[in-house]
Amino acid sequence: MTDMYLDSTDPSENVGQIHFSLEYDFQNTTLILKVLQGKELPAKDLSGTSDPYVRVTLLPDKKHRLETKIKRRTLNPRWNETFYFEGFPIQKLQSRVLHLHVFDYDRFSRDDSIGEVFLPLCQVDFAGKQSFWKALKPPAKDKCGELLSSLCYHPSNSILTLTLIKARNLKAKDINGKSDPYVKVWLQFGDKRVEKRKTPIFTCTLNPVFNESFSFNVPWEKIRECSLDVMVMDFDNIGRNELIGRILLAGKNGSGASETKHWQDMISKPKQTVVQWHRLKPE
Repeated sequence: MTDMYLDSTDPSENVGQIHFSLEYDFQNTTLILKVLQGKELPAKDLSGTSDPYVRVTLLPDKKHRLETKIKRRTLNPRWNETFYFEGFPIQKLQSRVLHLHVFDYDRFSRDDSIGEVFLPLCQVDFAGKQSFWKALKPPAKDKCGELLSSLCYHPSNSILTLTLIKARNLKAKDINGKSDPYVKVWLQFGDKRVEKRKTPIFTCTLNPVFNESFSFNVPWEKIRECSLDVMVMDFDNIGRNELIGRILLAGKNGSGASETKHWQDMISKPKQTVVQWHRLKPE
């Protein structure tokens, strides 16, 4: 189950290193993690520095997500913080993967990912305290997968129909190398969300077949002002559901987006079903 995190290759892009230590308290079945420092992190801010912090997770338990304090304006932060994971018998611990994810804090927008480390705990000798310097891997920019969908518009009754047919090669979000995908769709006018729909959840697959149709009432004079925000999500029993990837199907004025080709084809061929593959974007 931890094979997907085993990677002996050097990162293609240098995004710094992180220093941490691990020890195990057998008597109290507690893992003790010390996040010590980072070095040579990339600058994410205009000032030529970053405001780094570390998010700590024991995969696949996304519920137990912890964070260090933010260190301001530095590329060589010293956190020196200790985290305790209590109630973890050694057998349970060895099926977990330690995920350290370094972010640059941004007050006004989404925090930037700097780099991450995955350490399968089955590789760690807990007979004594272990200290690690690990090269951070750049944030995953790999493909999120593709979604096959169709659009159809009937001007006579003002019905816009979106059919989500299937997805392929979705990004794995779970420790088993799979995801539990479903699709969430918002009908939007400009930046205003009006109506939401969801497909059922498909478990343990990267190639789900949805075959779900959603119909929306959109008058002809507003068809170029609306958009469909289509989000492929990974369902999680414990933590928050995660975005796998999304597409925006839009009229010219929808959310400030330019008209997509799929939308153009739909308008130019009223009453016809127009099918197209879309490459999912990470956000």
